[in-house]
Amino acid sequence: MSTEGTNTAAREPDILGPIRTETMTLNMGPQHPSTHGVLRVLLELEGESVVGCKPEIGYLHTGIEKNMEVKTYNKALPMTDRMDYLAPMSNNLGYVLAVEKLLDMEVPRRCKYLRVLLAEMTRIQSHLVWLGTHALDLGAMTVFLYCFREREAIIKIFEKVSGVRMMTSYFRVGGVAREPYAEFYDDCRRFLDAFPEKMDDYEELLTDNPIFLRRTESVCAISAEKAIALGVTGPLLRASGVDYDIRKKEPYSGYEEFDFEVPLGSAGDVYDRYCVRIAEMRQAHRIAMQALDGMPEGPLQADNPKVVPPPKEQLAHDMEALIHHFKIFTEGYHVPAGEVYQVIESPRGELGYYIISDGSPSPYKVKVRAPSFSNLFALPEMVKGGMFGDVVAALGSVDIVLGEIDR
Repeated sequence: MSTEGTNTAAREPDILGPIRTETMTLNMGPQHPSTHGVLRVLLELEGESVVGCKPEIGYLHTGIEKNMEVKTYNKALPMTDRMDYLAPMSNNLGYVLAVEKLLDMEVPRRCKYLRVLLAEMTRIQSHLVWLGTHALDLGAMTVFLYCFREREAIIKIFEKVSGVRMMTSYFRVGGVAREPYAEFYDDCRRFLDAFPEKMDDYEELLTDNPIFLRRTESVCAISAEKAIALGVTGPLLRASGVDYDIRKKEPYSGYEEFDFEVPLGSAGDVYDRYCVRIAEMRQAHRIAMQALDGMPEGPLQADNPKVVPPPKEQLAHDMEALIHHFKIFTEGYHVPAGEVYQVIESPRGELGYYIISDGSPSPYKVKVRAPSFSNLFALPEMVKGGMFGDVVAALGSVDIVLGEIDR
């Protein structure tokens, strides 16, 4: 090669000028299967690296909060389980506790234990859906099939106790809808006795699996400080090492009587979120067994005929009971004027109901603090600087329900 040719080659970058790079904007959703609902995520990519991330919500907006304000307190209840349709009884529980607080009403101890039992079984079935779908997102189909097998057993119990498989409305202001069916406690015990062995199967497939570890360890971590600043709660927050569980910090429905631990992570990555939820299912099993073993005797409903409807068997021969039943379900009941904020620990985090009463049979204002909403908007912090292929793992690890976000 001649000297002149070499010099020309050396000058080429100066002739062309500096290399120009551009980022690419990519739409993930709103019909992408890994968004777990109608969610659109705008990703800004530089090659395979995520430069920016913006979740866009609103595709599933239902106006539930405003609709609740034109219904009586009883008729508003079924709208709560339409928000987080994977944890309907948790939604019911937060709402009825808020209204009971406005009414200054105490429910019987047996009712509290039954609510705790069903709330923890709800937590298990919600986490089973999360574990199965999250594993499927990362390519592990067997876990998905196993998890939905166990979830089906819980759903069948819910169907028999409430009448429907999903969107169950079994809890009521002042108690529960009715006595559980005759075999209810036996069915619960049969499921709970077998569940720890099923948990061992999940962990054998995933916990030390080298492929699963490479997809989750040190992936999309978030620090405790940033998680707190962004309003993150639930397993997502505890995976970052923050010991905050409302069942411990602000016990409700008798949780102060139960012995359980709060699982914590340290790295705050996708793997820690998996480990925390696995441990939470074991703790939920522990609480449910305590509720089952220690179930008190007594009534399931508060003694307040103005709020709690009479038993159906009385309606055929007791005119006063029929009148009370008719008035409760047509006119509703008057709740003393005031405001209340009631929080519970749902499977996704802090679920809060802020209700203002003006003394009428309908709430004046209802505002829901949905954990999925705050948790979702921590996603940009998790994925920034990471790889595009890890976005699906990060989003799955958040465990969102769009019905709760777009209420």
